[in-house]
Amino acid sequence: MPWYFPTVAFVFGACIGSFLNVCIYRIPAGKSVVRPGSHCACGAPIAWYDNIPILSWFILRGKARCCGKPFSFRYPAIEFLTGLVFLACSLRAPAFASTLAWMLFSSLLVCATFIDLDTMEIPDRFSIGGMLAGVVLSAFIPSLHPSAGGSFASLVDSILGAFVGTALVYWIMVLAEVVLRRPAMGEGDVKLMGAIGAFCGWQGAAFALFGGAVIGTAAIVSWSVTQLIFGKGLHSEIPKEALQDMNPADSKAPESAAKTDDEVPVGAVPFGPSLAAGALVYLFFAQSTVTDYFNQIDWMFLGGK
Repeated sequence: MPWYFPTVAFVFGACIGSFLNVCIYRIPAGKSVVRPGSHCACGAPIAWYDNIPILSWFILRGKARCCGKPFSFRYPAIEFLTGLVFLACSLRAPAFASTLAWMLFSSLLVCATFIDLDTMEIPDRFSIGGMLAGVVLSAFIPSLHPSAGGSFASLVDSILGAFVGTALVYWIMVLAEVVLRRPAMGEGDVKLMGAIGAFCGWQGAAFALFGGAVIGTAAIVSWSVTQLIFGKGLHSEIPKEALQDMNPADSKAPESAAKTDDEVPVGAVPFGPSLAAGALVYLFFAQSTVTDYFNQIDWMFLGGK
């Protein structure tokens, strides 16, 4: 039964994705992610059979059973996405311990991505907290940095990755602000790169930055073309209804859940999702290729010493 554990990983990821939906809405709003339990906008509690990840949205046809109000398709989409990411972790991680670490890291990236899309901010608990978690886990799980060899070397690689990651984005942010005469990136992106470097090393941080820029550019171009075809503006406001609770529609999103137009420059695009995408691409597909690339540069300029 070769697909038993991958299937378990996907189902587990979908369940975690259900909880991440709660975090994505409640943390920016300053609410507890534990209490109250899942409830509808009308105040009615959500029964367990209406809270099954992915399936419940389709069974209920996107509407609350108690009052008939619609709730966003984004909830099952995030659950499905988290399930896919956990499936990739189970298939690509070199060891069981690193699989669990990758799942934690991926969960942090999913939360940071959608909170950044909604609010143009990345909470410190995902960036700084992720950086600290990456450094601590690297000391106990050497397989997080397989090219380092050994627990101490893995810890050093994690710390170096955190410093290099934050430094890269910080200086790009400073230079871009000088050239453009306005903020081009936020401090949240700097701190998120620290978390990426702690889990992926400095090579992964470099790839996440430049690979993420390519991914983000491709996504923006694709979105622009789609909007032009369907006759909608690219920079339309995110409806407040999109900032609802995990379960059937709570459209009463607090004003603090999103920045005002005065705080966010017109046409601003969050860079956190691109960094997260670049980190996941590196984690699942590009580690060995990127390592070989930097090894060749090392051999060319330093003779492999």
